[in-house]
Amino acid sequence: MNLDFYKKQALQKQKEHKKFLDGLKKKPPKNLDYIVQETHDDVFDDVDCLQCANCCKTTGPLYTEKDIERIAKHLRMKSADFEAKFLRVDEDQDKVLQNLPCFFLNNDNTCSIYDVRPKACREYPHTDRKKIYQINNLMVKNTVICPAAFEFVERMMKNISK
Repeated sequence: MNLDFYKKQALQKQKEHKKFLDGLKKKPPKNLDYIVQETHDDVFDDVDCLQCANCCKTTGPLYTEKDIERIAKHLRMKSADFEAKFLRVDEDQDKVLQNLPCFFLNNDNTCSIYDVRPKACREYPHTDRKKIYQINNLMVKNTVICPAAFEFVERMMKNISK
C-alpha cells in the first residue's frame, strides 16, 4: 500500500472532499445512512488494514474510563498503573497514548489487545457512522491518514452523484 500516494491525493482533494461532505450536511439524500453503510462495506472488501496500520503508527485514540478499565483488567493491571505506564493527558484534557506508534501494535500490524481495544480504535475511520455529515472535519482529516477513509469519500462522491 502506497501511503505517500494516498496522502498526496488526500491533500490535493481536501477542498473537494470538504465541499462534497458539506453538501451532504446541507441536503442529505433520504437514504444516506444506507449508501454510507454500502460504501463502507465495499471499501473494506478491498482495503486490508493489516497492510497499512497507519492510524496505529501516526495517531493515538482517546481512551475513555471504560476503555482504561477494560484494557487494564485484560492486562491484569490496576487502572492507575495502566494510565501511568501508557497514557498522558493532552491539551484538551483527553487521555491519550504517551508515545506513537501505539505500544500495542505488533510487527505484523496486528493489535495485541484487539479484542479489548479502545472504542475509538473499534470505530475508526468512522466510515460506517449514521449521519456521517456530523463528522465532516474529522472525515477530511482521516482521509490524509487512512487510505480506506480516502477511498470511502471518493466512492461516496460517485455513489451520491448517480
